[in-house]
Amino acid sequence: MRIRLLLAAGLLACAAAAPQGALARPMQLEDLFKLHRVSDPQISPDGRLVAYVVTDVIKSENRTDGNIWLAQADGAGEPRQLTNSPKHDRHPRWSPDGRWIAYESSRDGLIQIFLLPLDGGEPRKLTTLSTGASQPVWSADGTMVAFVSSVYPEFSDKPFAESDRLNREKEEAREKSKVKARVVDQLLYRHWDEWVEDKRQHVFVVRVKSDGSADGDPRDVTPGENDGVPTSSTFAATDEFAFSPDGKELVFTAPPMPVREQAWRTNHDLWSVDLATGKRTQLTTQPAADGLPRFSPDGKLLAYRAQERAGFEADRWQLWLLNRATGERRSLTAAWDRSVNSFEWAPDGKTLFVEAEDDGGDPLWSVAVADGKVTRLVTGGTNTAVSVARDGSWIAYSHQQMNLPPEVYRFRLGDAQPAPVTRTNADLLSGIELPRPESVTVPGAGGTPVQMWILRPPGFDAARKYPLVFWVHGGPQGAWNDGWSTRWNAQIWAAQGYVLAMPNPRGSTGFGQKFTDEISHDWGGRVFDDLMACLAYLEKQPYVDASRMASAGASYGGYMMNWFQGHVQGKFRCLINHDGVYNFQSMYGTTEELWFDEWDHGIPWESPEFEKYSPHRYAAEFRTPMLIVHNDLDFRVPISEGLQVFTLLQRKGIPSKLLMFPDEGHWVLKPQNSELWHHTVFDWLASYLKK
Repeated sequence: MRIRLLLAAGLLACAAAAPQGALARPMQLEDLFKLHRVSDPQISPDGRLVAYVVTDVIKSENRTDGNIWLAQADGAGEPRQLTNSPKHDRHPRWSPDGRWIAYESSRDGLIQIFLLPLDGGEPRKLTTLSTGASQPVWSADGTMVAFVSSVYPEFSDKPFAESDRLNREKEEAREKSKVKARVVDQLLYRHWDEWVEDKRQHVFVVRVKSDGSADGDPRDVTPGENDGVPTSSTFAATDEFAFSPDGKELVFTAPPMPVREQAWRTNHDLWSVDLATGKRTQLTTQPAADGLPRFSPDGKLLAYRAQERAGFEADRWQLWLLNRATGERRSLTAAWDRSVNSFEWAPDGKTLFVEAEDDGGDPLWSVAVADGKVTRLVTGGTNTAVSVARDGSWIAYSHQQMNLPPEVYRFRLGDAQPAPVTRTNADLLSGIELPRPESVTVPGAGGTPVQMWILRPPGFDAARKYPLVFWVHGGPQGAWNDGWSTRWNAQIWAAQGYVLAMPNPRGSTGFGQKFTDEISHDWGGRVFDDLMACLAYLEKQPYVDASRMASAGASYGGYMMNWFQGHVQGKFRCLINHDGVYNFQSMYGTTEELWFDEWDHGIPWESPEFEKYSPHRYAAEFRTPMLIVHNDLDFRVPISEGLQVFTLLQRKGIPSKLLMFPDEGHWVLKPQNSELWHHTVFDWLASYLKK
């Protein structure tokens, strides 16, 4: 089938956004909280409906609430809400016969799997594990559901009733104990924003009766001192396990073994478990990461994605095929210099639909099984979470742009353009001016092209000069893509009256693997030159007031704020450092995923230049006013990094402010916390840029 390139997706998305006119107003912070967050579209087996999740902010209670909704696939009629619990309902997955939607819900406290009957009636609770259950996945015949639960591995080889009781008793004993001490004997004892303790994430399978109830006890199919899914979101694309079409085996992605090496090894392998005998077979053995197993419709091929370089979390993900009969494997995308984020099979088994970043966007692609031919399907904005209709004629996906919050879209193969399935936020966006960003290309270090987004404020007047805010993204192997964010939202920053610049320098993803590679061991080198070239371009623009500029960034972006302190004087009136790295030595000794530091900087006692680009070495040069945000539960860049910077600035008498959240990790997620974060950030900027 020949599929035409879609160039109109961006125009269509703009048409769905707010009208731009005399009555349009700038976006306000409260608007950001009121907007519904749409995600995870799933096409029904008959192709008539799309289930999806809508998450709303309940600011008065400092939380969010997710529910399952249903829309007609053609976008006609009004969508209807299927669940209405006061907690999270999410991760909808249709049963193959279309009678049920399995989903995870915290309505009873712990997250468990529920089945919602499409012909009416109350949801059936499928699981009651003392350790909770999440990520339901159906077998092809609809008789089984696989899911994940975090359990104590020492009980996992016992019968379910006994193991579940022992898990519950151990949890209760810990809760009741007056002593809250932790004893650990290996790394990765905490992760992102939570303590791992000594649990392991195992995959379970439960049989399902025709009435939606469980047929017997769930069975742990990955027992032992191991995990059955990736412990780091870095290596998980979506559900990292899948049933074979005949239901006889389940393939899953397993993190490194032994467990003690998970902190510094990126190796993940695919394993198969025979559901009749429990026998496990290792399917991949290369030392880098493999993951996201997906069987072809006929079960003859297993598609998965894999990296080549062990230890490098940002290596290019290639799309591979494993012939289950012969063991032969081949890369479909070896010649394509883009990284596969996720994929799904077409029902005919001849094509895979792929999501991969490209030049500041996130298009959708098709890759032919026969010859690996790559065809761009959907362009414009950020497009993710693909669901494929059973007849293979169309796909549903999540579409967003910098001026459009996520909505469900559909694309019928062969059509000229996609179309919206949902318009969840149309009324809320009505009357709000959401400018489109401009994409420019600037010669960076060595003349290498560097892409940058520029977002002008609402009501922009080319005859005026505006203050500039210069963002640096995190990762550092990440990118500013044409998408919507509920944390660092470009529109709400521009609405404060600033020109907002979002450069994608060395290390950014979506511009070829070489470009991504060129930040490792060079955090303050070519990437710094790229950023300075972008800033110089902006200073020359007639609408930018070069005397009123600020810069802000989080994670690696926060690191760059610290690097700017020691290397850029007199350009920025102030800086905003959210969770930024300051001291490479203390960062290495307190972070959890060591593979990241060891690849990008080396091992401290083995690498003579480990500290070469550590900002703390240039503390004498710090002199720019800085707002620092750092949180107690940030185990990725621990809070000590922010405290060190604040101590330095205060001791030197440099204007500085420290905002800390004891209940947040690397991100600020709770609504009232986010509100305070935004007010603090915007007040800080205004005090320096609007005087």
